[in-house]
Amino acid sequence: MRDAENAAFARGVSAEALMNQAGAGIAQAVQQFFPRPGYCLVFSGKGNNGGDALVAAARLKRAGWQTDVHLSFPESQCSDLLRKKITEFRDTPAVVVAVAANAGGTPASTIILDGLLGLGSKPPLRDPILAGCREINRLRQEHRAYVFAVDQPTGLNGDSGEADRDCVISDFTTTIAATKRGLIADDATNFIGRLEVVPLSDLPLEAADETVACTVSLRGLVPRRPFNAHKNQFGRVGIVAGSRGFAGAATMCAWGALRGGAGLVEVFVPENIYEIVAAASPFEAMVKPVKSYRNLIEEKIDVWGIGPGLGRDNASEIIQFVQRAQSPMVVDADALNIISADLSILKNCRGPRLLTPHPGEMKRLAGDQKNSRAELARKFTSEFPVTLLLKGSRTVVAESGKRVSYNTTGNPGMATGGMGDVLTGVCAALLAQKLSPFDAARVGAWVCGRAAELALFDNGESEQSLLPRDVVTNLGRAFREL
Repeated sequence: MRDAENAAFARGVSAEALMNQAGAGIAQAVQQFFPRPGYCLVFSGKGNNGGDALVAAARLKRAGWQTDVHLSFPESQCSDLLRKKITEFRDTPAVVVAVAANAGGTPASTIILDGLLGLGSKPPLRDPILAGCREINRLRQEHRAYVFAVDQPTGLNGDSGEADRDCVISDFTTTIAATKRGLIADDATNFIGRLEVVPLSDLPLEAADETVACTVSLRGLVPRRPFNAHKNQFGRVGIVAGSRGFAGAATMCAWGALRGGAGLVEVFVPENIYEIVAAASPFEAMVKPVKSYRNLIEEKIDVWGIGPGLGRDNASEIIQFVQRAQSPMVVDADALNIISADLSILKNCRGPRLLTPHPGEMKRLAGDQKNSRAELARKFTSEFPVTLLLKGSRTVVAESGKRVSYNTTGNPGMATGGMGDVLTGVCAALLAQKLSPFDAARVGAWVCGRAAELALFDNGESEQSLLPRDVVTNLGRAFREL
């Protein structure tokens, strides 16, 4: 980052220009999640990190937010550029908007901008910054404020992810120009929260070995359709899912495939639940009973999604099908549990395979590992010629020869049964639209996570109430952002 900034300065770009771009991006990120004006409290240190936060606060002030600034140091001790931004903030006229409640009666949100310390700061914390961090965390805990960290949470080492005991706990981290390595460390996740990259046009950076999936990196992978498009151009997806007691898994997977853009969706289920699934499935899906999974190899399907709610009663047939099918395949849930008994089949599958395990399924596939999630994904994909989507609060996508990708979207409300079934269907639909397995995994994880965010912040759901059907409902809006 320092090298990139120095190169920009050598080209004549000013530090203030970068600060103005960063502040505008931070304000935009706030409004992306909180479109209605509320209350904004800025905690500022004495350096340029505070300046980024002040620029963002001035923009929010002009948009009708009630704003206030807490300076941790006397103004005379602040940097020259920060003092200028403090003056500009004071001179920004407030736009009076009633923020007591929105149209639905929900109280206006309170957000905190953590602009105490930025890039290069490392634990341990000392006063007065330490006192500021403790106050931010108190307001978050006692007053339900949402915290936006500017570039990185104060108290976190941006290189290693090491955190001070009083590190700011952020709900959102708006990292400037590029993601710092410490922000994607496994142990840092609870301090980072939702990761949003604020790009700077004057500070282009080359991607490192690890990258993040965000609107900037994914836009263009889902192009607009030609006006004369027809359903056969977007693939026939076959869903192999469900068993007695788990009929809903097949239905949710079908919804994911349909909302993900598949041209046609066929759902193959055991005969003993056929009538249940046929009655519950989307009208747009074709539901077919299966006598033997061996016969599926004869079906004319462009992409398969297999595993949700499947059970393990027909393990030998499932193993044979996963190995022999020539079409691309998303392998999830019980299909993963079945093949974990004989991973050698992954070395000679006849078509591309995208595996989508959650941590428990990954443990069955790879055993107990002390590696980081990224290292585990790299190791697994170096041994087996598959694409791996390792689900979690920071979903990892890996494939041999490609950079590891970290997803940025989602929230804890997704920690409920059925979310993975929707994801399997979405990824299968994206494969059917000619995305590579790696890109289908990145886009699929991003849009499902973003749909979950939209359900919370725009549709009034909570982390407790969020359901897979809410994700399905908001997939269209998530796709539109790409």
